[in-house]
Parts: sequence; C-alpha cells; structure tokens
Amino acid sequence: MAPSNPLADWERVGDSFYRKVRVYDAVFDEDLELENYIVAGAPHGGAIALYRDQSKLYRYRDAQTAKSSIDIYSCSGKLISKINWEYGSIRGLGWSDDEDLLVVTEDGTVRRYFGLHGDFSPFSLGNGAEEYGVRECRFWSSGFVALLSNNQLVAVSQYNEPRPKLLATCPEGEVLSWSLIAPAYTLSRSVEVLLAVDKTVYMVDATEAEDRMLQNGPFKHVSVSPTGRFVALFTGEGKLWVVSSDFQEKFSEYDSRAKTPPKTVEWCGNDAVILAWEDEVHVVGPNGAASRYYYDGRVHVIPEFDGVRLITNDTCEFLHKVPDVTEEVFRLGSTSPASVLLDSVDLLDKKSPKADENIQRIRPNLSEAVDVCVKAAGYEFDPYWQKRLLKAASFGKSVLELYNSDDFVEMTERLRVLKAVRDYQIGMPISYEQYMRLTPEKLVQRLVNRREYLLAVRVSEYLLIPADKIYVHWASQKVKVSTADDDAVCKLVVQRLEGKSGISFELIAQSAYDEGRSHLATQLLNHEPRAGKQVPLLLTMEEDEIALDKALESGDTDLVYFVLLHLKKKLPLASFFRTINNRPTASALVETSAREEDTELLKDLFYQDDRPIDGSNILLSESLQQTNVQDKTDKLRLASRILSDSKDAAVVFQQKALSEEIQLLKIQENLDKDVADGTEFVGLSVNETVYRLIRSGYGKRAQKIQGEFKMPEKTYWWIRLRALVAKRDWGEIEEIAKIKKSPIGWEPFYNEILGAGNTKLASIFVPKCTNLPVADRIEMWVKCGMVVKAAEEAHKTKDVNTLELLRAKASGQAVGEIDRMINQLRPKK
Repeated sequence: MAPSNPLADWERVGDSFYRKVRVYDAVFDEDLELENYIVAGAPHGGAIALYRDQSKLYRYRDAQTAKSSIDIYSCSGKLISKINWEYGSIRGLGWSDDEDLLVVTEDGTVRRYFGLHGDFSPFSLGNGAEEYGVRECRFWSSGFVALLSNNQLVAVSQYNEPRPKLLATCPEGEVLSWSLIAPAYTLSRSVEVLLAVDKTVYMVDATEAEDRMLQNGPFKHVSVSPTGRFVALFTGEGKLWVVSSDFQEKFSEYDSRAKTPPKTVEWCGNDAVILAWEDEVHVVGPNGAASRYYYDGRVHVIPEFDGVRLITNDTCEFLHKVPDVTEEVFRLGSTSPASVLLDSVDLLDKKSPKADENIQRIRPNLSEAVDVCVKAAGYEFDPYWQKRLLKAASFGKSVLELYNSDDFVEMTERLRVLKAVRDYQIGMPISYEQYMRLTPEKLVQRLVNRREYLLAVRVSEYLLIPADKIYVHWASQKVKVSTADDDAVCKLVVQRLEGKSGISFELIAQSAYDEGRSHLATQLLNHEPRAGKQVPLLLTMEEDEIALDKALESGDTDLVYFVLLHLKKKLPLASFFRTINNRPTASALVETSAREEDTELLKDLFYQDDRPIDGSNILLSESLQQTNVQDKTDKLRLASRILSDSKDAAVVFQQKALSEEIQLLKIQENLDKDVADGTEFVGLSVNETVYRLIRSGYGKRAQKIQGEFKMPEKTYWWIRLRALVAKRDWGEIEEIAKIKKSPIGWEPFYNEILGAGNTKLASIFVPKCTNLPVADRIEMWVKCGMVVKAAEEAHKTKDVNTLELLRAKASGQAVGEIDRMINQLRPKK
C-alpha cells in the first residue's frame, strides 16, 4: 500500500496550516441518529457521553431503545457502558480531567460518575437551584458553573469536596450566550463568567458583575480560548469577532454570511476558532482568514487544548494546527536541514550517493535536524511517517560523533504507547501533546477504567510504572461479577496476585463486602499483610473479635486502642468485658487507659474480674482527693462494702484497715471541733494524730486513741518522746526519767534530748543506759560536756589509756581530778 501524502489534509488558514487527521472510520451505527443526541467528550482523547436530546423527535423502534440512558463510547464507537437514566431532565453534561462524568439535573442534583461504569457520588448545588431550576452548565477541567433560570450563577471549583458557591448578582435580561474563564487563567484565581445580555457582555465573578460596554450585540455565542487570553463573539449579523479577554482590543473579524447562527463555536488551540453548523465547519484563523469543511450528516465538535475532535456517524477526526516542526519538515519546497535529512533517507534506501552529499551539506545543522525529526515524529498519527522520521533521525545521529540519544529513545517509547491506545479496539485518539499533559500514569488509569487490564499492565511494565493498582482493580471487578463460590474466587484472586508487590487486599475485600460477600471479604483480608489495613474493614464488617485479634497480633498499641474504643462504644459493658476477658494484653491496655481517663470503667472492670482489693483502692484514692469529711467517709464505706463478701485474708485485712480509717476520721472531725489550737487533724495518720495531741497537751486523749487503735507500746513511747521534746516539756520528761524501765530503752531519750540541745537533762539518762558498753557511755558523757563523769566510767574499768585521752580534753579542775584517777591506777614505784 502506497504511503499517504503528508500534505494531503493540509489547509492554509492565513499564514498557518491546519490539518484534519482521520483517526477512525465507521464510528457509530447508522441507526444511531447522532443529530438527536447531546454529545460531551472527555479531554485528552477521552470517552464520549451521548444523551438523547429530549427537545427533538425521534423514531420509535422498541421499548428498550426508548428508555432514557447515558451511553459512554470510545472515540472509535465502541460502547463502554450504558447508564440508565430516570432522575429528571439533564441540564449539564461534562467531564473532568480525570475522566469523571458530571451530570447536572434541572433540580440542581449533581452526579459525579467515576470509572466509566456507573459508580457515582451525588451532591446538590443548593443556592436556589431546586427552586428556580438549572438552565445550562459550562465545565472546565476541575469544576463547572451552573446558570439558573433567575440568571444566578452557582460555581463548583472542585469535585472531591464540592462546595457550591453563589457568584455575584447577575444583570436582568435574557442571557443569549455565555462562557467562562477557568481559575488558572484569571488574576483573581477564581472562575470568571462572561454573560451576553442584550447588546453587551458582562463579566461576573464572586464579588461583582461588570459591564464591558459593548454596543454591537446581541451575541449568539461567546467562547473563551484554552489559555483564557482571547474571546470569540458571534454576532446576530453572522460575524465572528476575536477580542482580548479584557475586551480592550479587537484582533479580527470574520463574516460567515450565514443566516442562522452556528450550533457550536469552539477554539481550535489558541489560534483559530471553529464555527460548526449541522453539516458545515469553518476554521477561522487570524485576520479573518478561513477554511471550510462539509459533511453529509451532523458533526459534533469536542474541544481539546491543542485542537478539536470532529465526530460524525462515519468518522472521528482530529483537526489541529500543523506544528512548526512538522511544517518545517514537510512544507512544499522546504530546504530546512530536517527536510533535507528526511529526503536523504529516501536516497539512502535507493543507495544513491547523493544521500551523503546532502548530509555533508547540512552537517553544521545536523544535530538540530535530528531533534526536529524526532519531535515531528511525535505529532504524526500515521505509523509510516513516524517510522520515516525516526529513521531519518537515526541516520542523522549515526553520522554525528557526539549526540545525546535520550530524546530519541523516549520518543520511540511514547510512540509505541500512543500506537497501542489509538488502536480501534481501545479508541483513544490522544495526540502527543495531550499525552504529555495527561501523564503516563493517568493514561494507564484510563485503560483500567475501560477494563483493558492486559494493555494497562503491559504499558506499565514498559514504562516502569507500578502496576499494583491495575491488579487490585481487576481483582475488585472479579469479586463483583463472579458467580463462583467464595472459596473458588478467593483462590483464583490469590493465585493471580501471588508474588505481585504492593497489592492491597484490603481494597479487594472492601469490594467483596460492598457486594454482600462478607465471607469472601474475610478470606481475602487474611492475605493482607498490614494489620492497619485489615482492622478498619473488619470492624465495618462487624467481625469485632477477629479485628481485635489482628490488632493484638500486630503489636501496635495505637491500633489496639482504636479497636477497643470502637468496641466500647458499640457493645454493652458486660459484652465488652467478656470480649477482653480472655485477652490479657487488651485487658491490661483497657486498665492502663482507664486509670488515666475513666475510673468508672476501671471500677466496672475490677468488679467484672473479681478484683475487690483493686476496686476498693480506687475508692480509697478518691476519698483521699475529697475535702469534705462526709464525702471521704462515704467513699471509704463504699470501698469497705466491696470487700464485705470475701473471706480472703488479704481482703479481710484491707476491710479492717478501711473500717479503722472511717473510725479515725470521726475522731479527727471531733478533735477539729474540740481542739482550738489552729491545727487540723482530718487527714492525719493515727501516729500523726497522737503526736499532735501530745504536743498540744492532750495526753489523755492520745492514750485513749492508743487504746482504741491498739497502738503498740513501743510506737506510743517513741511518739510521746518526740512530741514532748518538740514541745520542750522538760518537766514531763524528768518525771518519765524516774520510771525504772522504758519499752524503748533510755538511749532514744538521751539522743532526742541531746539533739534538742539540753545536755543537762540528757546526762540524766546516761546512767540508765546500763545495757550499753562502757565506751559508748563514756562518749555519751563527753557529748554532754561532763568529762569527769566520763573519766569515772573509765576509772571503774581501770582504762588508763582512755583516762589519758580524756585528760587531754579536760580543762580547769577536771584535769586534776583525772590526774588523781590516773595516779590511783598506776603502780607505785
């Protein structure tokens, strides 16, 4: 088959060339009657949505075809899906950059269909849309504006979290046509709407509606260029104006000489405007230059940022400006280095020596010629010319000594991908520039949405893109549509995905659960390695105990707490405790958390676990925090009551201690009333209470408390001693010294009194310390400053050495006394 002439479809429009590339033939069935449909196309060679225009009569065939539906096709005419529609009159049909279909009904309800197969999320426009009704909608890549019947405008700037916002109040009068400037191309970074009302145009944004003061209306069509710099206006007289977006400058005017306004006015890139009637298309370039195309049937125009798609029953064509690099290579009579390089390939095939002559002639510009050929190959749809241009580039770079081939290699990879997705079976006529803007990742996602899993995987592997999402999507669809039993489906999915990295079984299980296949979802989750992904879905599926076990196995305390909080909110308390009772880790975490945040839960936990001492300790702690005596007593009584049924020795001891504490509180409350010395007894221990009473001079009351609480005699004597010393009641201590025996001995008396600084009284107790060694008593006398008494102790034991040491410490008459003692012990000569 002879190669096509690359110039065959070129048309001169002013100083530029435009070409119409026939991408697909025999697109739609002849019975489809495309003229009776509203057509909306997704950007970047995306899918086409068809909805029957309810304002037009159509031929009835059968009940099935008479049902209203939104049909989604590829550009090659392959039916992707059919969405049955019985939700009211459609006033807006558009697409997002992510190939989500937006359907806006008259009452302001918006459905965002994602994935091309009927899954949707709805939201409402509000702002009076239900009351006044939606008239029309205009879309941009990530949002849309709805025009209500009362001329109000409602804008939605994003689809993930839609927040419909009312724009400024619009002028009264009939809106003849309107368009919008996307937020990315406005100074305010918010959408601006152009409304053609009467003979002028208003610019409406969020704050004001500004009259652009035009006088040549009415304008039947308003269209904004892809970059927002230019506006095309079609007047009632059949003329097309191109002006700046601020309406300060007029660039061109074109007289269509048409008596009826076109059906569509769209931009073809940023340099030309498309006027489309039923079967006629005008391409209007700068300075009013134009070219015309004629068709046998209705033609629909789908705008792209670099051209337009022209859809008829028979063909899908891509009309765009011939790129500069393509024009440089193929233009008739071109002598550019790239054109010469392409000719050299033909000469090389013929083995003509002139090929080398041409190469030598363009040698200074050969590197540039190779780059141009590589770029031009990207803009070609015909594989023949792609190959010829790449062959020319390959020939050129083989002659060059130094050339970076990265661009060449990348272009070959991209062209292989583009060839695959442009295939008739796939039906995505995406241009090279559209592919670069869309990105390979989003292209793969579009293939997944069309359920072209094999091609998606091959493209991902070829471009080194992670393919895990493709496998997950395939598995999710498998569990949705498969009629096999759960075990068979699970086995099939696991086998197919074995060894694949990054697979999220949680998402697949979620799809199974959404289809009502809970058992299959549980089986699939067993293959999910990340507990953090397993647990939330298990809780949603009400597999609470499995979720808790998975969380415990993970060792992630935060995850365990998450499950426990969920279970506590959901289950009755008894059921909650039964669930954690045989799981020690969970029970310990609940206890730890409850100690800090929920003591009531902790009490219930201890009661359920039959831990009375722990339960009473909580109440004991609460009683210590109370300031009122009655409140303290009530808490202690409750703590005692918890312990009343147990016979365990430790429990009995605890109960006895609590009873004594209650008794002590009563005594202390009375003491606070009776003893008016400014001190408080409530909250003191028994020992502190006795100490305080003795020091305050209430010894008999202290003895009474000693008896009531069976305080050991030694303890009482210690407290009494320290209280009397603190009180400096030396007389009472002297009376005690007259007693023959002390339960605590007499050394404590000596030490406490000496510590208080009363050496004289302390010395009284030295002779009473008969159980101490002589050396200790000698030291005690010395500390009291009575060296002679210490010497007497040493003399009794005939310890001359100690006497000599004491003599060194003595002064005055004491020296003579000690000398006398030493002389008595020394042998006479």
